[in-house]
Amino acid sequence: MSTATVRTIIHLCEQLWPAAYAESWDTVGLAVGDPDAPVRSILLALDPVDAVVAEAVDGGYDMLITHHPLLLRGVTSVNAGTLKGGAVHALIRAGVAQFNAHTNADSALGGVSDVLAESLGLTDTAPLAPTAEAPAGVGIGRVGTLSAVQTVEDLARRLAEVLDPTVTGVRIAGDPAAEVTRVAVLGGAGDSLFDAVRASGAEVYITSDLRHHPASEARDTAHRTDDTPHLIDISHWAAEALWLDRAADQLATAAEDAGCALDITVSRTRTDPWTLRIDQPLDEPGATRPAPLGPGAADPSAPTED
Repeated sequence: MSTATVRTIIHLCEQLWPAAYAESWDTVGLAVGDPDAPVRSILLALDPVDAVVAEAVDGGYDMLITHHPLLLRGVTSVNAGTLKGGAVHALIRAGVAQFNAHTNADSALGGVSDVLAESLGLTDTAPLAPTAEAPAGVGIGRVGTLSAVQTVEDLARRLAEVLDPTVTGVRIAGDPAAEVTRVAVLGGAGDSLFDAVRASGAEVYITSDLRHHPASEARDTAHRTDDTPHLIDISHWAAEALWLDRAADQLATAAEDAGCALDITVSRTRTDPWTLRIDQPLDEPGATRPAPLGPGAADPSAPTED
């Protein structure tokens, strides 16, 4: 077995997740590092946040491969006192290269979208938005068919089982009792693809980061037709972290086939940003809520003196 270099790893990643599959707005590839530096160990993670950078540095890894880019938007300085500059300096000082495969890994066969679809047992899958000039099956999102009819709530509960738990959990917009067989999925933020979802005939759409206005407009549009698609909103981090073990296996196999000795570790650092949720019981019909406190008003729940 030979020792790989950063250049070797880039080549292997290009075979698995071709940069040509990335969306036009995306930034993928090597952000930090010397292409000729040796690589014996890799840390694979979703987000290049400070905690993950520290994990790579403290663990003595030669390379950090993430799904999300370290430098997605342009910067004019890598001053160590800035957010991005601090990460770049920490990586360079420790000799850790940093590479990412983002929407190219979302679109690739066996990538993020396929892993999410497989977790639900979808068959006969196809991309929601096929990638131009790419092989069949490559593209953003997937739409497929369940082996048996399930309710929207059944699907949501299945997702709660297979995804890493998060504070935000799994949310439904639509009828939880509606029975569905055709399902669209997109790991990551997917509220820009509602037109593609409707065109696909999906009865339920599973994605992340659904904002108020796109979600409410999607449901209003649904009400005017056959009430589909229903929506299931899942954690962005959990939806895509599901792919990391598959990616590690794919990269390890590619390295072995290339005759390279490589130690790959999947980071278990939780990079979902939310840390606490306060549950609020839904009001019963006709129930009244306490009036909000005005300036200087006493809190009726506060203890009083006799």
